[in-house]
Amino acid sequence: MTEVRARAARHKGQLNFESDLRALLFAYGDDHEPLPETIRVLDEIVADFIIETCHQAARSASYSNRQKIKVDDFKFAIRDNPMMLGRVQELLGMDKELKAAKQLFDDGEGKIGLEKSKPKRGDAGGGGGGGSGAAGPVDGVKEGKKGRRGKRKAKAKDEDEDGDGDE
Repeated sequence: MTEVRARAARHKGQLNFESDLRALLFAYGDDHEPLPETIRVLDEIVADFIIETCHQAARSASYSNRQKIKVDDFKFAIRDNPMMLGRVQELLGMDKELKAAKQLFDDGEGKIGLEKSKPKRGDAGGGGGGGSGAAGPVDGVKEGKKGRRGKRKAKAKDEDEDGDGDE
């Protein structure tokens, strides 16, 4: 930490991490009820570290001419501590894996019953040559935010083709 900022008077007596610090101290061999002064000092150190890290990340964002702070700004702020940076990268990787697993679970299991009850686009036309019959993405567009736009365009295209083929 380069500079120590003065703590605001309104947060001076407030303990933000009291229960977490008690558990941490007990895990590292301290008494089950540590001294209140120990908790107060450690709480102040943790709060100051978090505030300083956020200020460094905000400074990094302002150098990049951005108003919002991104995860990369925090990575840049802690780049001098390889242990901390490695742990942050590990946690971010686990977060991505969990999101991907949830997405697979939601796509695979949660929508199975809904897909069976809805008629498919190719089946609704009465068996004509309206669709390709493939259950995959429309025109090679992946599902997701961009895939919705592609589906809308493909749906409009299919409607135009259905209108022309009824002559």
